[in-house]
Amino acid sequence: MLNSTDRVVKIGLVQTSCTSDVQSNMAKAVTMIREAAAKGANIVCLQELFTSLYFCDKEEYAPFDLAESIPGRSTEVLRPLAQELGVVIIASLFEKRAEGIYHNTAAVIDADGTYLGKYRKMHIPDDPAYYEKFYFTPGDLGFKSFATKFGKLGVLICWDQWYPEAARLTALAGAEILFYPTAIGWADGENPNVNSKQHDAWETIQRSHAIANGIPVVSVNRVGHEGNQTFWGGSFVAGNQGEILFKASHNKEEVNVVEIDLARSNATRVHWPFLRDRRIDAYSDMTKRFID
Repeated sequence: MLNSTDRVVKIGLVQTSCTSDVQSNMAKAVTMIREAAAKGANIVCLQELFTSLYFCDKEEYAPFDLAESIPGRSTEVLRPLAQELGVVIIASLFEKRAEGIYHNTAAVIDADGTYLGKYRKMHIPDDPAYYEKFYFTPGDLGFKSFATKFGKLGVLICWDQWYPEAARLTALAGAEILFYPTAIGWADGENPNVNSKQHDAWETIQRSHAIANGIPVVSVNRVGHEGNQTFWGGSFVAGNQGEILFKASHNKEEVNVVEIDLARSNATRVHWPFLRDRRIDAYSDMTKRFID
């Protein structure tokens, strides 16, 4: 872990398009992780399901053949890479847990190549072009943080980003940064005003997690046209008070490295003591589906 006087961490965001060729997608990711490391990144985050097309736009059985064990073939590529480059890698993968049980899962690999564990996506959408309930079992590992060489990381995945409960519980588990590997886009033929509102909502809700918890938020999305939608990219980093520190383009493959100071979190939480003032004695109804 970094000591208390050295809390500056450089975050690598890898925003790419994908094809149906898994090996090609992995090769591209490896190349871009190397580029991020060459730019000084300490932690590199890949987008959601980076080894394939976003297959959840349809309900089909063939994509189940893409699933893998974790740890497994992808982590065996990324673990030695992390060790060689001295970087932490966050990799979103399609996990086959057992026959008939699959998860949308992020693996976390430390800078020495150690596999630290995984987070299984908790909130699973079922919307037009996002038929994830057909493929994924909801996560059962809870909300957690991973102690890496460069700080304690919390990882949530895409649809999780709309839930303040997930961000809060991950922060309470000790996360000093929230990472959101993501795959989200605009439907073909949609009204541009609707597209703009969707994007603004997506960015705003994640910035609010940074504000409410006093920690930086990193969101990494894909680009490119797949099926009937265009993924809108726009990967970004928000600071402790929700300020935008960096935002990528909407349509280009990019590798960007953004510097953040983890020491700011303590000062932010002292001046905005939201955690202090939580009324944990009054929140029992949060576990109910609806309050009648």
